[in-house]
Amino acid sequence: MGVSTGASFGLAILCCILVFSALQMYKNQLGSTRLMTLVAGYVASWLFIFMITALSNLENIVFGKGFQARVIPEVALCMVLACSAAGMVHRVSVTVCLLCSMVGLYYINKMGQTSAAPAVPSVTSSKKKK
Repeated sequence: MGVSTGASFGLAILCCILVFSALQMYKNQLGSTRLMTLVAGYVASWLFIFMITALSNLENIVFGKGFQARVIPEVALCMVLACSAAGMVHRVSVTVCLLCSMVGLYYINKMGQTSAAPAVPSVTSSKKKK
């Protein structure tokens, strides 16, 4: 079972800080080779995932349960911030971050739809055989 919304918010903020600081501490190593620039973009996409989680949890705390993140303000803001963090390492990392974040957002949306979908009751026939 998952943690509460407040604890999830705290963990997501902590992960955001750790991922961003790791990108900044190791930016020379991450920008040195082609493979490492790809790794930096992938790591920055995790920054996007943690930021969207933290922002969504904060909105649920402030506005109440059931509040959902929208594409334009929340997702776009987190995407710009994560791509900016990737851009501080290398410009190729921005593209990788954008692509990996889109894939991650697709799967987050897919998980949200399956967990929040109402259960469909099974319809049984009540006809009697003669």
